[in-house]
Amino acid sequence: MRGTFGDIWLRDTGPIYVETAQGPIAAGFEFNGWGGKFEMEGDDIVAEQIAAASGTPLTRNGFVLEGGSLDHDGLGTVLSTRQCLLNENRNGDFDEAKAFAALSRALGVKKVLWLGDGLLNDHTDGHIDNLARFVAPGVVACPMAFGTDDPNAEVYAETARTLAGMTDSRGSPLQVVRIPSPGRILNADGEIVPASHMNFLIANEAVIVPIYAQESGAFAVEVIQGLFPEREVIGLPSTAILTGGGSFHCISQQEPA
Repeated sequence: MRGTFGDIWLRDTGPIYVETAQGPIAAGFEFNGWGGKFEMEGDDIVAEQIAAASGTPLTRNGFVLEGGSLDHDGLGTVLSTRQCLLNENRNGDFDEAKAFAALSRALGVKKVLWLGDGLLNDHTDGHIDNLARFVAPGVVACPMAFGTDDPNAEVYAETARTLAGMTDSRGSPLQVVRIPSPGRILNADGEIVPASHMNFLIANEAVIVPIYAQESGAFAVEVIQGLFPEREVIGLPSTAILTGGGSFHCISQQEPA
């Protein structure tokens, strides 16, 4: 299939597949270039093109949502950040209650676990897929500061504290696993970039982990391998992809087999 798109970030522009009693549907959402920052021709029709190519009915939802702003456990619990999902540059008057109602209708969400801010200099306004990820129902991974000058040390610590006091949609307390962050990573201009090992892609038989610095990357791969014993965990360089603002999770979107 050949399609029209503006950029490679399919996690945000592609549909989110939902299992229903009648079979899978492709949930499509409005897309406004991450709050109007990067609006490119074709990105707003990616979801309908993918749904058509997969032969899946498309359900259109009349609110802005990027797939990278959510992470779910498969049982109705969703992680997100207030910085992104409640940002006025997305849906204007969204508060926690309105956001939950919209997600419940569109995706069958039973509970939203709200975190605060995402990574420093993240132009997505704090996508959750750089900050905290479900690795199993009731088990959430989040970063731990690496080095003495990690620019996100306070965000990581607050995230872990908040998660430790939360329960999922079943009422079960969350188990929190800490994964070493890449630490302070700079671009060619000497600016801090939102590098994160959390932007890993869970594939059918493997987990692909973005690597930015060899030492912290090796630690991260080792910890993540322990969380996915049934899959091969592979660390791959992702510095080049990050120049566009994301990594492996951001450029992918899963479909039912």
